[in-house]
Amino acid sequence: MSLLERPNPNASCETHIPNNEADYETWRSNVGLLLRDTRQSDLHKSRKLLESLLSPAIDIVKHLTPETPPSVCLEILDSAFSTVEDGDDLFAKYLNTMQDSSEKPSAYLQRLQVMLNATLRRGGVSASEFDRQLLRQFVRGCWDNTLISELQLEQKKQNPPTFAELLLLLRTAEDRRASKATRMKHHLSASKPKVSSHYQGICVQYDEECSTSQSPSPSSEIQDLKKQIADLQTQLARVTQKGHRKNQAKPATKPKAPTPVVLRVQTPTPQSQAEKSTTSKRPKPWYCFRCGEDGHIKPQCDREPNPSLVATKGRLLKEKQQAWDAVNSTSEPEHF
Repeated sequence: MSLLERPNPNASCETHIPNNEADYETWRSNVGLLLRDTRQSDLHKSRKLLESLLSPAIDIVKHLTPETPPSVCLEILDSAFSTVEDGDDLFAKYLNTMQDSSEKPSAYLQRLQVMLNATLRRGGVSASEFDRQLLRQFVRGCWDNTLISELQLEQKKQNPPTFAELLLLLRTAEDRRASKATRMKHHLSASKPKVSSHYQGICVQYDEECSTSQSPSPSSEIQDLKKQIADLQTQLARVTQKGHRKNQAKPATKPKAPTPVVLRVQTPTPQSQAEKSTTSKRPKPWYCFRCGEDGHIKPQCDREPNPSLVATKGRLLKEKQQAWDAVNSTSEPEHF
């Protein structure tokens, strides 16, 4: 344990704690390394131990002097903050500890090692079985079967590696996977296939249609609907007036069955050549729908997407089209 880390007695192994703090079991496990260092005196060990404590742990040992043996300080802290579960309960909890969804295999192994150390101190597992139980539970609780097969961990259960050796194997495999994923992403993005010219024309038409259909002008649609309704009302009134006049002009003879009035909506005539040429002059997109730059189209673009520039030029195109429609929308209602 780094002596800069301080224990948080109120935090368990599963809860999130600040980077400069550790849960008590992790702190207690790593303090053992300090106590087993024969090159340092008990006075130095006691001072380092007291310096690594935060409240409320430091409040319990305030009455101790720096000359107090570190074993006495640890005994007081254990009685206050160490788990009260016996070894069997801790071992059962250890066997039910599985890898979390967003947890790396190496982080899962370190979490298992902390729990197994606490179980070892409480007599739930023997020191000779430590490495075997650690590997066994890791293989059982890790969901990455590809990694387990790649490192042949099932075959190593009879002669298990130490915690340090197994942790190094996992971190090396994780780094190798991350590097390969980065190389693959870079290679696939660099070797993006180019599309043919025929396909480009289709995509241009599709993009223009999508641009027009996805960003219609609400005001222009409302105006068009109002205009169509007015035309239909005018045509209906004319047809009704014609039928009424014919009935009044006929002599009073014996009544006949009323002739049903059939409304016929005149189909729009094909546009003239001048109208087609005028329509073709309506502003169209001149920019790439991916990066927003001029001179190329989206299927040919290998630049980074620039949604803000595309949106800006889309608004400019819409304004030009609305201005063009305001000047050139001179169509009149059709007559029968």
